[in-house]
Amino acid sequence: MEAVKDVTRGFTRRAVEELSSLRGEPDWVREKRLAAWEAYEAIPMPTRTDEEWRRTDIRRLPIGDVAPYATPNGRVDSVTALQPEVAAVLGDEERRAGLTVQVDSSSVFSELSADLAEQGVIFCDLATAIEKYPDLVKQHFMTEAVPVDDNKFAALHGAFWSGGTFVYVPAGVQVEVPLWAQVYAHAGVGVFPHTLVVAEQGASVVVIDAWNSETSDEPTIAAGVVEIIAREEAQVRYIQLQDWGRNVWNFVTQRSLIAQDAVVNSLNVGLGSKLSKSFIAGHLVGAGALAEMLGLYFADETQHLDFQTRQWHISPYAQSDLLFKGAIKDRARTVYSGIIKVFEGAQRTDAYQANRNLILSRTARADTIPNLEIGANDVRCTHGATVGQVEEEYIFYLMSRGIGRTEAVKLIVDGFFDEVIERVPVPEVQETVRAAIARKIGL
Repeated sequence: MEAVKDVTRGFTRRAVEELSSLRGEPDWVREKRLAAWEAYEAIPMPTRTDEEWRRTDIRRLPIGDVAPYATPNGRVDSVTALQPEVAAVLGDEERRAGLTVQVDSSSVFSELSADLAEQGVIFCDLATAIEKYPDLVKQHFMTEAVPVDDNKFAALHGAFWSGGTFVYVPAGVQVEVPLWAQVYAHAGVGVFPHTLVVAEQGASVVVIDAWNSETSDEPTIAAGVVEIIAREEAQVRYIQLQDWGRNVWNFVTQRSLIAQDAVVNSLNVGLGSKLSKSFIAGHLVGAGALAEMLGLYFADETQHLDFQTRQWHISPYAQSDLLFKGAIKDRARTVYSGIIKVFEGAQRTDAYQANRNLILSRTARADTIPNLEIGANDVRCTHGATVGQVEEEYIFYLMSRGIGRTEAVKLIVDGFFDEVIERVPVPEVQETVRAAIARKIGL
């Protein structure tokens, strides 16, 4: 399937209006887009003088060389018409309760099990949700979790979002089998996937986002937003598998709002892209809330992956547990910067933050900056970071047992990542991540 690239390249107010008109959107959506565009124009482009961007240089961002969106391709009913990565997910019905597929700017496939639909679960592309459930979407879309003026690229997303996935789980409903959202992008097109998850009181759900594309000489910009709203006693497990092609400049804003006694378990896997900047935040807004924030990344060649995390303890008696692990090889570079912020009055906070990095070549580099900001006096907060190389004696030991060097390195890296992988009880995700690690190492 070829993307139709007849849209003027570059991002403008006119392109925002054309996109909204093309999709026949209601007035409130158009106004939201234009408000986001105004915020985008008002917010300066980040530079290395900004603390959040000091280690990530985007001066070569090809903002004027990319079409802001592709014209709709129409719905695709044949599995064989989709890219192999998408077709593989479509063909494995046992591992999902629902699936949405987006290609470039268009939603091309959507399904949800009849049993969940009867219980009031909503799982569809965002445009369909706006048409069928406008009040529900309007209440939550870029309002509570990620406002349109949150940052430069969240604002760009708010103006040009397309496709996207809407998940709504009514109070008390349990969705035990994962809901999958697959996004595939062609080169030269802006891709702006939006995931909005709302779990009402006592509900539970597992949502998996998989972002893929082939590598091309033509630049692509991806700016995604993920909003997770977990009401009282809800449980949400969110997994993001990012494997963009090496021509993609990737920007992500992900935020969870976690109410009283609710739990959000998140895993962010960073494998692809040319450059990525990810803002990942858990806001514990209710007493007794729990956030588990896991990250796994593997950078090679000249990739640059930058993760900035935020654990905001706003209410008392809340817990957060963050563990990000990365492997870096060739001339790649990674950056991790995280903060635990305990607000005044958030007593009995229990927060943990750790970043571990494994360097696999002399020219690779990892920067890690953990931070604490404590505004209460009865808390337990710990953080730590490490950067280390693979010990040659470990490799030698494995090779002395008849294992080749590449396989020996893989075993060591597998063991390094296993602490993260085993904490995600979704076998399909574990298999996908382990296979990606093998590819990165060269097996």
